[in-house]
Amino acid sequence: MTALTDILARNRAGVGIGIAAWCTAHPETLSAVLATYRNDIAPILIEATCNQVNQQGGYTGMTPAAFRRFIHGLAIAQGVDPTRLILGGDHLGPNPWRHLPADQAMDQARAMVAAYVHAGFDKIHIDASMPCGGETLSEAQMAERAADLATVAEAVAERRPLAYVIGTEVPIPGGETGLVAGVQVTTPLAARATVDLHRHAFAKRGLASVMDRVAAVVVQPGVDFGNSQIIPFDPPAAADLSALVPALNGPVFEAHSTDYQSANALHALVQGHFAILKVGPELTFAFRQAILALERLAHLMGLPSGVEDALRAAMTENPRDWRAYVDAGPDEAQMMIWGLSDRVRYYWPKPAVQAAQQALFASLRAANPPPGLVAQVTGGLACVTDTATLPETIIQSMVGAVVARYRTATGEAYAA
Repeated sequence: MTALTDILARNRAGVGIGIAAWCTAHPETLSAVLATYRNDIAPILIEATCNQVNQQGGYTGMTPAAFRRFIHGLAIAQGVDPTRLILGGDHLGPNPWRHLPADQAMDQARAMVAAYVHAGFDKIHIDASMPCGGETLSEAQMAERAADLATVAEAVAERRPLAYVIGTEVPIPGGETGLVAGVQVTTPLAARATVDLHRHAFAKRGLASVMDRVAAVVVQPGVDFGNSQIIPFDPPAAADLSALVPALNGPVFEAHSTDYQSANALHALVQGHFAILKVGPELTFAFRQAILALERLAHLMGLPSGVEDALRAAMTENPRDWRAYVDAGPDEAQMMIWGLSDRVRYYWPKPAVQAAQQALFASLRAANPPPGLVAQVTGGLACVTDTATLPETIIQSMVGAVVARYRTATGEAYAA
């Protein structure tokens, strides 16, 4: 945690460094991310969301303790010291249970926060902004519920200093479901109000000193993406918001849905005090690019492969995780696989997809593809590599290119 708080303090002081938050639970993608840290000493921030991981298992089937074990195992396998890991919990609040009455939903939220802290997560984004059971919720009530959850976190932490994130002005998780004309940058007035309301609510519960450990406020800097759209960062539009940071007396900003932003845009975000850059779908999008590039390689060599067919079959059989993001019509077949929201990520664990992927890997390992064909399907990666590790090398290259863009933009002050 010292590394994280130091990075954020230096950003607040104008140094212009930050940290990327890797937001995926996909093991092969995470392994590729972790591999990029093998030869340096930079801290590694990996986050899980309330829907992904919770005390009931979430959609990954993992509790916070299981997720920690999972990440530590991946790090060790990649030759990375697990003590470098910073684990974060994202949007911890009643969201997974918002269909329930508020008292029941908050009981579940308290149990979830306790489970995350008990499991050793150090960066806690408390988000109680979701109305529950059809209620109407004011911003003051949101802050009061956040303070309620912080009380639970502090009790479980037993003086272990947690770093908190507050606020919730974020795009739809996974990208927009339709085209948008633009996004509204959070106003300085709104950002200040969020901090003031939380400061008041925390003080009422005897947590005034805990507000000193609020590391960041989630705001909307004006970035977003959808299946066929990227809204780029416009630094002048966020200049007034960036200028507010010194007056907040502590926290910097956290930016969500920064996926697909250019290297210049990511750098500008960090310079504008958006010190934490969260990215998720672009990582698994790069993984999907790698797998289907390998499938194209197999086709060029006359080898059988059925990964895309298996994905389409799984997505057609169970459309729940992509249907809302893809318009019906002539582009549907393309967008369900190639769309930037990468709804494909939910289907990799399906047994038929896994079987097709492993069969593809095996056939390529046995075929010894020539470097020229590898370069053709990977955009120029004419590398000399052990055929036995060719699939992993391609995955590492494509996911690693995304990781490198973020690590460069955030300054990597802790690199060896």
